[in-house]
Formats: sequence, structure tokens, C-alpha cells
Amino acid sequence: MTMTTPEEPLPQRQRREKPVAVLPPLNDATIQRAREGLAAARDPDARAGANDALANAEQFVEGRDDRRVNGKLRRFLLRLFIGSLFRVRVDHPEYIPTGPCMLAPNHLNHIDPFLTLAAMRAKPYFYVFGDARTMYNKRWKRFLGRLVGGVIPIDRMWKEEEAVVAGAKGERPDLSELATAIEQDVPSGASIDVLRQLDRIVQAIFARGDAILIFPEGGLGMQEGRLRLPLKRGTVIYALRAGVPIVPAALIGTRDLFWRKTLTVRLGKPLQFPQSNRPKPREVETALIALQQSIEDLLPKGADEPRGPQLFRRTLNRMFW
Repeated sequence: MTMTTPEEPLPQRQRREKPVAVLPPLNDATIQRAREGLAAARDPDARAGANDALANAEQFVEGRDDRRVNGKLRRFLLRLFIGSLFRVRVDHPEYIPTGPCMLAPNHLNHIDPFLTLAAMRAKPYFYVFGDARTMYNKRWKRFLGRLVGGVIPIDRMWKEEEAVVAGAKGERPDLSELATAIEQDVPSGASIDVLRQLDRIVQAIFARGDAILIFPEGGLGMQEGRLRLPLKRGTVIYALRAGVPIVPAALIGTRDLFWRKTLTVRLGKPLQFPQSNRPKPREVETALIALQQSIEDLLPKGADEPRGPQLFRRTLNRMFW
């Protein structure tokens, strides 16, 4: 892929309107998911798990070692866990990172971080940016997260919750009570102090030679083979500030799970941009367009699900949800 520098005009195909975020349809499934999200936001155990992980990440910002399992042991445990349930295929393993980088896959299911880490090398050590509620909403996730370490929890409002809030102000006034509770109890993570804290953690991770796994969609995609747009600017801003490459990746088959299904991790050629302590909007937009195009090129053109028995489909999907 030919890259453009911030001083060069963007190619004609890149001159396009910024995509507008699309909310999911306000149906029973969306409302139920919003209720689950509210419950997780109010769950003291989930909040305690996220706070503990964030405090652990602050350790190396202060020059101390954080709590984390050995990279080889983590990879062994994850491969054992994932391999007992699914078949895993890795395309273009030559692009598996060997140094500090921002690994940026699409996101379809909460199994994605476990699957991606299982496909990576033990070194560099990958820290995972994950939703604070879905990473700690179940006891087994909290146990695994504390045992393994390497998780940076992010507070954000889910698209389903945004759909409920928007609907309550429009055609669904019956959702007003739920919408008010969401606005009161679901943290957005958008405060300046939180953003600065995350930036300190990110730069400390890169500075000591480690890497970050982040999902630039900012949440789950709604369809296999298609990105949820627009991508989040923070993904490329962090990479530009640190001067590390961005490695695009496509996760294929994880939207709907069943036993022994083949899940694919497809790596793309790393994208390298000039380091910038204070990236300009044009630099950020250029990098974001290149990342979006790279991920879309890796995604399958068709998304047909394999036919035949789909054993434990409901159980596995609920397990990682």
C-alpha cells in the first residue's frame, strides 16, 4: 500500500465524507443488551475487577513491575483453552509482530482478545485494551484476568445503550426510565483525567518494549466481514505519538461460535507513519483511512457460515458474552 505523507493531498478515493456511527435497531435484543450493560455497570464485583486492573497497570507508569503472568505461560494457557473448543488458523504469520506495535483487529465477539493473544508470540508482551464491563462481568473472566494480567480496562457506553437513550428521546418514551438509569450509572470514560491516565499507560507500555492489542471499532461489529465505522481515532493517535507501527488484522468466524468451528486470525502488513508528539488532524485522518482500508482488504468478501452440526452454539456464545 502506498502511503501519503501529511503534506501530500489525499488520493481521490480517500476524499470522502466521514462515516457516521450507526446505532443498532431498537428491538428487544438491543434493549435486553442495554439492561445487561446497566446491570454490569452496577455490579460491584465487575467494577472492583476493572479498578484492580487499572491500578495494576499504573504500577509500571510509576516505574514498578505490574502483576502479570509470564508471556510463554499465558500463550500456552490461552492456546490450550481456545484449542480445546475451536480450530484456529493463522494467515500471514510472517506479519506477527516482533517488537512494540499497535495490533488493530476488527471485533465481533468477546472471545476475540483471547483468540488473538493465543495467535501471537510470547514476546513482545501484549497488553489488551478491553471494555471494563465485558472483561469482568463474569466470575471466570475476573479470575482469569487477575491470574494472567495485562488488561487495560476502558469505560465506555455501549451502542445498545446509546440506542436506548436516543430512542427514549424520540419514538420510545416508554424507555425513559431505563435511559435515565444508563445516563446516571454507566461511566463514559471520557473525562480528561481518564484520557490522560490511559495515555500515560500506553506510552509506558511502548517505552519498555511491549505492545498493545486494541480494537479500533470501539465495540462489537454487527456483521461478519464488515467493520463498524467510524474507527476510533485513539488507536492511531497512540501509535503516532509513540512512533510504533500499526498492524492491521482481521478476525474471521468469531461472530457466531460453536464447538470445533474454524476461527481465523489474518494479519496484514504493518503500517508505519512518522512519529509525532502532537499529531495533527490531517495526520490522524490519513493514518485512520489507511488502517480502515487495510482491515477491509483482509476481511472476507463473503461471510457464509459453515453448514452442518453446530454443537454447543448457544452455550459458547453465552459463555463469552
